[in-house]
Amino acid sequence: MLEKIIQVWKARDLRNNILFVLGMLVIFRLAAHIPIPGVNIEALHKFFASNQILGLLNVFSGGGMQNFSIVMMGVAPYITASIIFQLLAMIVPSLEEMQKEEAGRNKINMWTRWLTVPLAALQAFGMITLLRRSSYNILGDVSVFDLVAMIITITAGTIFLMWIGELITEKNIGNGISLLIFAGIVASIPRKIQQLIVVFNSSDLFMFIGFIIIALITIVGVIIITEGQRNIPVQYAKQVRGNRVYGGTSTHLPLRVNMAGVIPIIFAISVILFPPMVAQFFVHARTPWIANGAQWVIDLFQGNQLFYGITYFILVFAFTYFYTEVIFHPDRIAENLQKQGGFIPGIRPGKHTSEYLARTTHKIIFVGALFLGIIAVLPLILKAFTGVQALAIGGTSLLIVVAVVIETVKQIESQLTMREYEGM
Repeated sequence: MLEKIIQVWKARDLRNNILFVLGMLVIFRLAAHIPIPGVNIEALHKFFASNQILGLLNVFSGGGMQNFSIVMMGVAPYITASIIFQLLAMIVPSLEEMQKEEAGRNKINMWTRWLTVPLAALQAFGMITLLRRSSYNILGDVSVFDLVAMIITITAGTIFLMWIGELITEKNIGNGISLLIFAGIVASIPRKIQQLIVVFNSSDLFMFIGFIIIALITIVGVIIITEGQRNIPVQYAKQVRGNRVYGGTSTHLPLRVNMAGVIPIIFAISVILFPPMVAQFFVHARTPWIANGAQWVIDLFQGNQLFYGITYFILVFAFTYFYTEVIFHPDRIAENLQKQGGFIPGIRPGKHTSEYLARTTHKIIFVGALFLGIIAVLPLILKAFTGVQALAIGGTSLLIVVAVVIETVKQIESQLTMREYEGM
């Protein structure tokens, strides 16, 4: 590791790129601590402590939501816009064709940025309305001018983070949006460890040691599943062109256990947050049955841990299969193999290869989907058995942190490898 660090530091452009990324992350963390004026921060912290659903949203905003900062929505609107266009590409044939070309992908990215603006404004208005209607007196009296100013500020903060994320991505050190979420999660660890130390009791020593062991086992499991893949053997037929013979080589087609990454968890969180978030707006409705129904939905998702955990697990499991179907196309792979003269031993080219890849993928993804579901509900399981919040960061946050670290390290190593080839 030390040798790799020395190599990175000696490569001037790579060193500058890493320092630039670190500088952008520092700017993001500074912005996350700039609150919007007129907010009762203590009441806001109490409100978030009593609301498990908003706690998940706070994770993806990097803690900015709990501080009601200018970047309180984080990159969530941009992620939502990206998901919308990914789903539309499955329905609209023209968008699917655009994704196959560089110019088309650039145009879709531009549309994603434009869609982020109204989504950020809409989510900002919803959050402000939710805080105004809470019983904690967080915002107090807000005039129309103040409301518009808050929405514009929060929307601008989201666009600012989107811009920073794209600048980071251009440096080829890692995905900018993922690194912003990663920085927000890591920044919250010292405060949570401090809280654990404050409430520490010597009688709970063995329980805390058990939590540390579980956290280490979870990290190892995340690495194994993230890096795990099944290699499908591929044989290329020999082709004679003039006096030269091409092909005849053997290679493999890697099928990852977790092709979807953390996207299924993000999908599941978006879906599971929607009913209680909408219900929050109708708790104080004048019609009794509407108010009672809204309170019942909130109690079901926040008070009933069993229902919340089972629903969360099922959504993560289902979205893993769904997103894999979106990004993995066995028909295209089979067609490309056939065009290049490749085939899987024992499997006929074309339709049979496509069916074989689809069956194999479904079997492999079962393990990945099951693992993602368990990781998502792991804090709930541990809390049910121990009665305390088990991990300093939840299973979802742990999965994101490990996945981002692995991706970033791989990109840095690939750049070092490219420099070795250039030297040769």
